[in-house]
Amino acid sequence: MPKKEEKVSFESSLEKLEAVVRELEAGEKGLEESLTLFETGVTLAKALTRQLEEAKRKVEVLSQEDGKLARRPMPESRQ
Repeated sequence: MPKKEEKVSFESSLEKLEAVVRELEAGEKGLEESLTLFETGVTLAKALTRQLEEAKRKVEVLSQEDGKLARRPMPESRQ
């Protein structure tokens, strides 16, 4: 039975991305390892962007109507 994909927190992904950037900026890795780190960074950045977009959609659902917060159904998530 396949494992359910575990959702990683935004903060955890951001910390991982920051660590990747620090390693790349240090300039002490070889080409192959640097490319692998870069690919990891791009993957993390895309995941973070998706999480931010989802949060933005959630915030937009809570909108001002006649001076009161109103909840509206969220559109289906695209993945």
